[in-house]
Amino acid sequence: MIDWKAIKDLHTTKSLEKIIGNWYGLDLLFVDTHGRVQFMQDASYGFKSPFLKLQMTHSFGHEWLEADIEKVLEHFNTSTDQAYEFSAFFPGTYGYAHKVVVEDEFCGIVVAYPYFKDTTTSEEVDHVVQKMVDCGILVEDAKAAVAKVKKFSGRFYNEMKELVYIAADEVGTFHSEISKREERIMDLNSELGNKYRYHNLIGKSKKMQMVYHLLSKVSNSESSILIQGENGTGKEMVAKAIHYNSPRKDALFMAVNCSAFNDNLLDSELFGHVKGSFTGAIKDKKGVFEVANGGTLFLDEIGDTSPSMQVKLLRILQEGTFMPVGATTPKKVNVRVIAATNKNLKEMIAKGEFREDLYYRINVINVALPSLRERQEDIPVLMDFFLQKRCEEVGLPLKTFSKKCLEKMLDFHWPGNVRELQNEVERLVVLAGEDRNITPDMLSARILESGETHTHHGGGAGAFLKGVNTNGSLKEALEELEILMIREGLKRCAFNKSKLAKELGISRAGLIMKVDKYGLDKRAQKRAAGE
Repeated sequence: MIDWKAIKDLHTTKSLEKIIGNWYGLDLLFVDTHGRVQFMQDASYGFKSPFLKLQMTHSFGHEWLEADIEKVLEHFNTSTDQAYEFSAFFPGTYGYAHKVVVEDEFCGIVVAYPYFKDTTTSEEVDHVVQKMVDCGILVEDAKAAVAKVKKFSGRFYNEMKELVYIAADEVGTFHSEISKREERIMDLNSELGNKYRYHNLIGKSKKMQMVYHLLSKVSNSESSILIQGENGTGKEMVAKAIHYNSPRKDALFMAVNCSAFNDNLLDSELFGHVKGSFTGAIKDKKGVFEVANGGTLFLDEIGDTSPSMQVKLLRILQEGTFMPVGATTPKKVNVRVIAATNKNLKEMIAKGEFREDLYYRINVINVALPSLRERQEDIPVLMDFFLQKRCEEVGLPLKTFSKKCLEKMLDFHWPGNVRELQNEVERLVVLAGEDRNITPDMLSARILESGETHTHHGGGAGAFLKGVNTNGSLKEALEELEILMIREGLKRCAFNKSKLAKELGISRAGLIMKVDKYGLDKRAQKRAAGE
């Protein structure tokens, strides 16, 4: 939405208004897409056209102007024209309008108004005076105002149109630049190393930063939002983050898991019921839609709703009305709905299991949450957060992960569920007891037993094994193989750790720990040699 007040204060806008007013005797009107003329209601507004000033003193003056504006908007909404000259309410007078376009979107108009064309005859001018008199304006006032309306032709006429175009372009350019600047500020904020969280969401990975950026944009809107992601990725936390950063933050946030109820119970849970509507309905009960009126309702697992329930949800999303179970009159509410699912709704639509119209109604804005395996660099951040939180909850001094324990946790291929990682950290806090250091032997068997998947290119297994001492313990041999693979890999990848971590099938953080452990950092070696 254009910040018209900021537009009004622009030096360029003020200059254009002054030029068009002084040279042409025209008012330069700024109008939004709803037909609202900006600034004219201000006490400080000064009319440039005596004709328009006189028109607006009439009791129907605003309606006449609105009729002209409505005609212009209708033309632009049904045409690809960028500019439009229109015949005004008083036949013989004209206005010239130009679209305001921001990123190919029609955002408003700028209008120069009113004037005569060079083809306007003296009879037509007299007719304007007469119509004003017929509308109740004094003949002397009408004649004086009409005499100040200028006729345009030739270069003078073309220059006026060029100035209106410049004004419209200035509005569009300014708004576009403001939007770009705000986006850049958001991007810079997202790049800050300490911005690892948004509300209660944790993560510094690029994918999570993109989620934060999107949430900061959509929180203030009233659009329906669909959150998609695997179980345990934090869909309800995202919904809460949206609510508590929105204008509805002081109202209720309510969550309902649609898969936790059968159809009849869900109907009553969502929409409420009246006394006696079914066995056990001993009194009226408000549904969560009514309780959450003015706030936000989070519908989790919406993909598990039945076709009949989907029809009822579609109605309340479209019309804001619902019917409690057993009621005879509908109720109206104002609730922002945020839905979530771990299912592929498009596939369900193709199978006839989910309504397509409901899908498009809830999916105005889509938030796709990455699984944990898609953001491995967040694992150390999450581990530290969960560790600190759990230690505070149970009243224990803050514990630390041993280097080997952290290494094992980073190497484990988490299936995607953040909750699983949280449970593992909480388990480690319990098993550590009074110990301040969490060691690998405390880890779950599935983490200890998971083997690292190492892949490499060229040379074959034999080439690597030639450099490995096969005598001694298995642990020492494995460490030699690990050192050899990482050393050769670093050379092959020109010390690009991200690329090598991907090749070896481990996290980048895990690789860095191993590089430090075995002293394989080329820059560190050079610094040591210099000393």
